[in-house]
Amino acid sequence: MVQRGPKLDEDRRRAFGGSFQAGGEHYDRVRPGYPADAVDWLLAAAPEAAQAADVGAGTGKYTAELLSRGLQVVAVDPSADMLAQLTRKFRSVPTLVGTAEHTGLPDTSMDVVTVAQAWHWADPLAASTELARVLRPGGLLGLVWNQLDVTVPWVHRLSRIMHAGDVHRPGYRPQLGPEFTGLERHETHWSDPLTPAELIELAKSRSYYLRANEATRAKVLGNLSWYLHDHLAYAGTSVIQLPYYTQTWRAFKA
Repeated sequence: MVQRGPKLDEDRRRAFGGSFQAGGEHYDRVRPGYPADAVDWLLAAAPEAAQAADVGAGTGKYTAELLSRGLQVVAVDPSADMLAQLTRKFRSVPTLVGTAEHTGLPDTSMDVVTVAQAWHWADPLAASTELARVLRPGGLLGLVWNQLDVTVPWVHRLSRIMHAGDVHRPGYRPQLGPEFTGLERHETHWSDPLTPAELIELAKSRSYYLRANEATRAKVLGNLSWYLHDHLAYAGTSVIQLPYYTQTWRAFKA
């Protein structure tokens, strides 16, 4: 096994994260949202919160949940294309092109900062410093991931075919800087109903596929089609209940 040093890890993280600079419409159409239980657990720790920043907001999947609970939200993402999709749905939401390390938000301006499906693209220590700067004293940080439930055997094999490399190992704990304390975890199990065609489109939204050459893409799609239609015997009109678990972490500005 090749051991990667810190610099190579950083380069790899930024390269894969950069694969989402375009394709916002496709991402918004095929990626799942977030279960209410997970969002409610996070925000229960900040019942008086009014101002929230959704960092790494993408097309607004998590932004929608914050808005539905009455929060005023600013959306931050490095991709202008993703933010354009968000603005089409939520015209009143201010947006900033920025990252978790450099949000462009004012000091102590937010009660809550969320990072959904994006903390693994950030430098955790630099991002911790930046998000602590943005939060008011005692402010809430939420880190959220939708994960394929690879404890289910057929989903584990599916994740390998799709190269879903963002599935966390057992015992995973996100790295935070000393600016945050009281880290807690919550897990929500649920399923997303998809047809085989929609599941194939989901695979196309993964960073591995987006960065692959045409030969590798064809191999992924061929293997996935065989697995769904031949091995699992799903017809084109079948509805597949794709098991997920949502992992939500919350911590407070120290």
